[in-house]
Amino acid sequence: MGEQDRGYHADRISVSYWDAAGNEIVRHFAANLPDEEIPDVIDSPQTGLPAGRDKDNPPQLAKTEPYKTHLAYVKERRSDAEAAQLLDEALDQLRSRRGGGTA
Repeated sequence: MGEQDRGYHADRISVSYWDAAGNEIVRHFAANLPDEEIPDVIDSPQTGLPAGRDKDNPPQLAKTEPYKTHLAYVKERRSDAEAAQLLDEALDQLRSRRGGGTA
């Protein structure tokens, strides 16, 4: 009687995921979904940690890199000698502009 009222239920499969805290998360997918479309890792709704299909080896939280300023990136690209040379060139240009404009 329920199927007549609500239609037929699609076949589905249940996939278990485990996070590093040992929590099991079960997700349901359509039975005809190819295996490559079922995710290997999901986010655990209880802990926010990544959860994988392997109970014995759950994925670990990826190490996040701290925010870098523009100056930090510039210091990675330039040596101290290059930085001093660029600063000297910029100061020479500034002095020539200011000296030339006031004369």
